[in-house]
Order: sequence, then structure tokens, then C-alpha cells
Amino acid sequence: MMLILGDSGANVKVLQHRLTKAGFSVVESGEFDELTLFAVTHFQRANNLVVDGIVGNKTNSVLLTSGQHHWLSENDLQQAAIDLGVDMACIHAIKTVESKGLGFLGDGRPKILYERHVMRRRLKKNGIGKIAISNAETNFPDLVNSRPGGYKGGTRAHYRLSLAKTIDTNSALESCSWGLFQIMGYHWQHLGYNSAAEFVELMHASEGNHWQAFTRFVIKDKVLHKALKAQNWAEFARRYNGPAYKKNQYHTKLANAYRNYIPPTPPPKAST
Repeated sequence: MMLILGDSGANVKVLQHRLTKAGFSVVESGEFDELTLFAVTHFQRANNLVVDGIVGNKTNSVLLTSGQHHWLSENDLQQAAIDLGVDMACIHAIKTVESKGLGFLGDGRPKILYERHVMRRRLKKNGIGKIAISNAETNFPDLVNSRPGGYKGGTRAHYRLSLAKTIDTNSALESCSWGLFQIMGYHWQHLGYNSAAEFVELMHASEGNHWQAFTRFVIKDKVLHKALKAQNWAEFARRYNGPAYKKNQYHTKLANAYRNYIPPTPPPKAST
């Protein structure tokens, strides 16, 4: 069965449930609305399907197994190496030291960290009035604050995000760090995404998208990119991890991971 914008009923609700399981934020209302269309098109783009917003056999087939497709693949790493112009040993070093191991929680949602002090700044940046910001800070200090804090990991971070979205959706999305590399949502425009919402939907779709965001982040910083290409780990770590890089030995860890990279063994040739 084919589903398109404007359809309604039990089949649409099933679609919305599958999109939710795949990590997209949709309401399981049974109405194929604009939010559902947004999720469908981003799911199609993330899974190399035809991006037409029409849910046919192929889109449904991939949705049924979407839980198996959001993890990182060797192709994702190879693409990152091509995009950055570095060898696979560099990619291995970054993956080992700078990524957070897994980009997703057990429930299929990406790992995030909500920053309440960033939320305050983003509200101001997005044109929210001083009185409204002051009221939010007074009434919801765990969500809007001039000081960092109140950190909660895992699903609790998503709960804080859901509450913050009731204050202002875009500011809330921009106030979280996302995925394998915990890239802040407010970087969306600098990194070439069309909106904070698009960036976030892609972060929900796959770890490959997390790597694409990281490669965009590096390429945008010419000094950082140059340091990576030269395997200048001290300069890379200083610029990427901040002034505490020496204390945390990020440069040493990166150098060791680079040196210890062992290429995967190719499959044996078939005997003739």
C-alpha cells in the first residue's frame, strides 16, 4: 500500500510508529501530516532511497529493519576518509578517541546532552524577548539558566529537551549536543544544514550522519583540518578539545591510536 501526504487511518498510524521506532519525532495520530512527511523524506535521504515523501514498498521495507541500519558501517568510515582527504588510520584514531562509542541509546534515540546556559543564549539569539527569557529562567531554572549545570544523561536528557521545546523548539534543539561527536545543534547553519530541525532529524537517522556532521565541522575549520591531514595531533587536540587537551592526553591518545591502526584483513580469494 502506498501512503502520501493527506492520507489517514490505521496504516498511517503504523507508519508513524515505525518512524518513531527509527528515532524520528512524529505524533502517532493516524494523520499523514507535514511532520510525518518531514520525517519520511529525511528517512529516505538517510537511507539512499528516492526522496519523494511517498511511502511505498521500498521505504516500508527499509523502515521495518531500520533498527539495523542506524549503526556505523565501514562505508561510512571510508566516506569520511574521502571527504576529509585522510587515510583510514586517521579515521580510526578519531573514532577511537573522539567519538563517544555509540551514537544511540538503547531505545533508538541519539545520545544528547542538554545545555541550559546555551538555551538562554539561543532564546536571546532567536529573538525571544527579555521578559519571556527572564520568566523562563525564574520558572524553569533547570531548563534556562545563565550557569551550566543540571546535567542528566541518557533518556533523561531527552526528557529535558522535550520540556525545553515547550518554551521554544528551535532554541531547544540548538541547545543540545548530538550523536557520536556531540556536535552542538546551533552549528546547523555553519555546517550547511537547512535548519536545526533538519540537522536533528539526520542525527536521529544514523551514525553515518554523525560522521558527516563531524567532517563538515572539521572542513569548516581550516586550521583544524590542516592539523588532521598532517597528523599534528597536538594542534588538532588543542583546537578540537580545548586547552585541557594536555591534561587529558588527547594528543597522545590520538597518536597512539593512529600508530596502532591495523587495516582489516581482506576476505580470502575463492579457490579455482
